[in-house]
Amino acid sequence: MEQKVILLHGFSAEEAVAAMRAIKAALPAAREAAFATTTATNVEWKVGELLEHVSEEHRAMTGKGGA
Repeated sequence: MEQKVILLHGFSAEEAVAAMRAIKAALPAAREAAFATTTATNVEWKVGELLEHVSEEHRAMTGKGGA
C-alpha cells in the first residue's frame, strides 16, 4: 500500500501541530498518514523524492517495514 503523506508549508511549529491534530480528528484515514513540513532544503526537492524520504522516515519512526 502506498504511504499517504500530508505536507504542510508556511506554518509555525505550533500551527503545524494544531493542523495535524485537526486533520487526524476530521479524517480517520489520515491517522496512518505521514505528516511533514517543508524546510529550506526539502522545498527544493522533486515531489517524488520528498514523498519517498518522508515515507522512509515514517516507516522508521513507526517501525512499520523497512526501506
